[in-house]
Amino acid sequence: MALKIYNTMTRSKDEFKPITPGKVKMYVCGPTVYDYIHIGNARPVIFFDVVRRYMESIGYDVTYVVNFTDVDDKLIRKAAQMESTVPEIAELFIQKFYEDTEGLGVRKATLNPRVTENIQEIIDFIQGLVDKGYAYESGGDVYFRTTRFAEYGKLSHQNLEELQFGIRVEVDDRKENPQDFVLWKGAKPGEIAWESPWGAGRPGWHIECSAMARKYLGDTIDIHGGGQDLQFPHHECEIAQSECFTGHPMANYWMHNGYINIDNEKMSKSMGNGINVNQMLKTIPPQVIRYFMLSAHYRNPLNFSEEAIEQAKNGLARIENCIAGIRHRLSTAVPGEPAEEIVHAVAEVHRQFELKMNDDFNTPDAITAVFELVNAANPYLQQESVTLSSLELLLSRFETMDNVLGILAKAEEGLLDEEIEQLIVERTEARKAKNWARADEIRDLLTERGIILEDTAQGIRWRRK
Repeated sequence: MALKIYNTMTRSKDEFKPITPGKVKMYVCGPTVYDYIHIGNARPVIFFDVVRRYMESIGYDVTYVVNFTDVDDKLIRKAAQMESTVPEIAELFIQKFYEDTEGLGVRKATLNPRVTENIQEIIDFIQGLVDKGYAYESGGDVYFRTTRFAEYGKLSHQNLEELQFGIRVEVDDRKENPQDFVLWKGAKPGEIAWESPWGAGRPGWHIECSAMARKYLGDTIDIHGGGQDLQFPHHECEIAQSECFTGHPMANYWMHNGYINIDNEKMSKSMGNGINVNQMLKTIPPQVIRYFMLSAHYRNPLNFSEEAIEQAKNGLARIENCIAGIRHRLSTAVPGEPAEEIVHAVAEVHRQFELKMNDDFNTPDAITAVFELVNAANPYLQQESVTLSSLELLLSRFETMDNVLGILAKAEEGLLDEEIEQLIVERTEARKAKNWARADEIRDLLTERGIILEDTAQGIRWRRK
């Protein structure tokens, strides 16, 4: 089955056909770096990481660009509050972004361009729009003429007249039309600014992504993604700017993830119910957060609650316990061909996993395929004799699927597997010798290092918390 992607532009699942065979150019709007990323930011960060991983797993060479908005009103206000500068605030929270996303198991994008590194490209882009008659200068600002782009509104499927009633537009006498949006903002006294043909100022929000996507990926890209909240006006404005400037479609596939609610309430600053990822990682294992994020289809809303996190923990524990059981049986496995039921189960799970991921990246059903492998492995592990090749086949399939989903904990620093096994042997000997103090000491040591011991029919086995 070919990969199909729900395209916001066409409102249908379209077969994915890259511009260049074997290559994918993907741009996803990144954060405005004035604070820690919150749980709402984390959803696209995790989901598009999985998109990238899956496309690489089926053979594509992916160039993945995620920008940083490192200058805007929010950064200017934050710098004033913290008695700092905009570049210092941006640098601080870019590093926090990297720390938090690495903590979530997210692989770094191919490129993370910053607005401040691309000011000249942005100015040149705006000048091109002015020269073509799509933009105009007024009172030190530069605006885009929305009425000159007949298809304005095609992503959100609304026309200009409908949009006038659907959004709040600030009254501004400098604009020719209320829907015109700013490309360049003239600097106010004391603000960070760059020189331009229209005076000192800085870029508007929408133009930066158009300029950077074109610079790093070309006139037309394969996939443009982001949160549902960016569909209008941000992505709509990007399309208008880019297509007027280049004469080509900006992107062939537009992807948008759904909102996150907190305890069934919409997350918003006014309600004060936002949760920073930095805070979450202090109490919730990163694999649990990823599992939770991927447990609903990316286009559907997702509700964050203690109950949902508990369900994610329990689901993940089932998978990890199964894998721990497989590893425990490695030492007693016998040579021989893989068991027929395991070969069949692994092949069927592989088929189901690809089928679901090819269907618009259906991660909840892909996770169900992982559980099908758990259901096949657990009864096999109860058999008195298991073959090494069967266990290795199971582990390989779990690893292949997790290379896409990224929901399993990696080996942590500290005790190695061999050291743990040796401590368990030593503890067993201590118990035989009735040296209860030493046996308890070893168990406490292992517990401190996040190792849980379990008694099974095949002896003591261990797993990481």
